[in-house]
Amino acid sequence: MTKAPKTIKPKERDTIIQALSAGVVPRVGLPYIQVGRAAEIGALLRDVDRIADGGAAVRFVIGEYGAGKTFFANLIRLIALERKCVTVHADLAPDRRIHASGGQARALYSEAVRNMATRTKPEGGALAGVVERLVTDAVKEAGERQVSVENVIDQKLAPIQEFVGGYDFATVLKAYWRGSENSDEGLKVSALRWLRGEFSTKTEARQALGVRTIIDDDSVYDSLKSLACLTKVAGYAGLLVMFDEMVNIYKLQSSQSRNQNFEQILRIVNDSLQGNTANIGFVMCGTPEFLMDTRRGLYSYEALQSRLAENRFAAGGFVDLSGPIIKLQSLTPEDLLVLLSNIRMVFAAGEPSRFLVPDEALTAFMGHCNRRIGEAYFRTPRTTVKAFVQMLAVLDQNPGAKWQELLGDVQIAADDHAQEDIVHGDGPQPGDGDDLTSLRIGT
Repeated sequence: MTKAPKTIKPKERDTIIQALSAGVVPRVGLPYIQVGRAAEIGALLRDVDRIADGGAAVRFVIGEYGAGKTFFANLIRLIALERKCVTVHADLAPDRRIHASGGQARALYSEAVRNMATRTKPEGGALAGVVERLVTDAVKEAGERQVSVENVIDQKLAPIQEFVGGYDFATVLKAYWRGSENSDEGLKVSALRWLRGEFSTKTEARQALGVRTIIDDDSVYDSLKSLACLTKVAGYAGLLVMFDEMVNIYKLQSSQSRNQNFEQILRIVNDSLQGNTANIGFVMCGTPEFLMDTRRGLYSYEALQSRLAENRFAAGGFVDLSGPIIKLQSLTPEDLLVLLSNIRMVFAAGEPSRFLVPDEALTAFMGHCNRRIGEAYFRTPRTTVKAFVQMLAVLDQNPGAKWQELLGDVQIAADDHAQEDIVHGDGPQPGDGDDLTSLRIGT
């Protein structure tokens, strides 16, 4: 049976268990519980390598509720961090989308940049560290070359000025350096606020930083390209942008609003596929309706439909993953068995001698769930995983308890309102209940 990595730190172990028992995707330790997806992960890793080599990439990760889009995206994000990329990510929502005129696009950008992560700061909030690295390297280089720091910064930031709004990007970064040089924390904070898109008026930005523009709804995509250039200049491999819950575009009632968002997506697709941008990649996660609905989905926009040709199965059952679309399939019973084994390994902190249950308990548990809710136990297994984690938690806290006695008391119901699988996908969505699974121990 496939085993998770052997060494699991106590903090990671506790974080994974806590997240799984709550029905959400852990923010750390994903490789310990990851199941399958070897080909899909390989395709995304090639994209990461392409970004680092100065190229660009765009992917649409499509899957039914329960197929595991968010888990997959988070796993790719962590791998990209290990390969020295910077990542930003955000979920689309009614008040956050790719194109808007009422601040919703700027809100999406701000949320993504607040979640900026690097290998040394994977939890987010890494923007200051990225900028500080650029400034520190410039100061060091200026000392070695016996030239002014500002000249070095100008030379480093020359590529950014080629982008729309890039001149003000460079101006703001130099303002951050001046703030650092003069111990002016207010100036440094203002520079970071501008880079995060938190200035709402040009007047406020001009007074604080002397720039004439701000990052607004119209400049979100161009600002992301400038940000990618910044990460490269600062010594990182590039920028990976991840947007989840793309179904929120599909849900927009106004066809004009949907088409405007599709137009922005078309810009991203064209630039990425035609090589018009560098060191940046996009991963967008959504449901099949978001992609294929010919009335409200991406396929309703003719230009996008022609560019997003679905990957086809080749001879021998192999999948072509060279196109922008990656379609995730739901879990199989075999996948779930491996997953339960991985969770058991996490509880044991990577030591098989500390397993709380034997192999036969895994198959017995799956049989119990199958009798209760049928195929839903592996197709949308959030409640299955929660029940299993809770059963192991009881065994962990009560060494004298027998799994055979607990199994009959596991109460599990079909996750009828599940919108994402905990394992391969997402945590609870708005409107989901937290009482989807209960474990009752007889007295």
